[in-house]
Amino acid sequence: MSILHEIFAHKRQEVARARARRSEAVLAAQAASLPPPPDFILALKDPARPAPRLIAEIKRRSPSRGLLRPDLDPLALARTYARHGAAAISVLTDERYFGGSLDILAQVAELKLGLPLLRKDFIFDPYQLLEARVAGASAVLLILAMLSPAQWQELLAAAQELGLAPLVECHTEEEVMRAVEAGAPVIGVNNRDLHTFEVDLNVCLRLRHLVPDHVVYVAESGIHTPQDVARLARAGVDAMLIGEALVTATDVASKLQQLTDQPPRTTIHRYE
Repeated sequence: MSILHEIFAHKRQEVARARARRSEAVLAAQAASLPPPPDFILALKDPARPAPRLIAEIKRRSPSRGLLRPDLDPLALARTYARHGAAAISVLTDERYFGGSLDILAQVAELKLGLPLLRKDFIFDPYQLLEARVAGASAVLLILAMLSPAQWQELLAAAQELGLAPLVECHTEEEVMRAVEAGAPVIGVNNRDLHTFEVDLNVCLRLRHLVPDHVVYVAESGIHTPQDVARLARAGVDAMLIGEALVTATDVASKLQQLTDQPPRTTIHRYE
């Protein structure tokens, strides 16, 4: 069993426990009362920012590298991201394997930084979409490799109905073509193979031509330097999701500015 299969097996138990504590009907009622979240897609198409725009991630640890930053302060990190060039913030909400939680997502949302938030987790059930919406997310990650065609198309439709942008994660040509054919508005190509954890930045560059220009194209994993960012820009990548390179940086603000070529912001730009 790969680590990804192990994670999904645990996630099924986790969602069952969450549903027992708080019913889907209760979550749906809470979600229905909320105003629209900041616009994730608009933020990643913002002409005021040079492409590729940055989705900066809050991640405490990973299965492949262990604890990334012992002193990680998610709220301080979110403020730094908002101040120094991020177009959106990704919050890993898996607790067992990544050290995150829905509470962290909700706390970041309560800061009202004006940036859209992505719930990054192993989502397979519409219940998790409701959790994301109630916690303040604007978008959710859907990992195509771990979902049946019926599952992921149900989740794609349910996310959009809730006002959540679905970031459909792919790793192969076949997966990208399926996402395009289904009309996914945001397609991410993960340069990390989730079964072997090997990383190759060329994966997202090789698959770029398969995605129409009107679809937001996101590169995930393996992005560490301004030279990496320049390669993505030349290939026409719209956005990049970066976690470990930021979380492990000695000076996060300086690293952000290197990767985005953006000066510090004196005001917060709201995408609503």
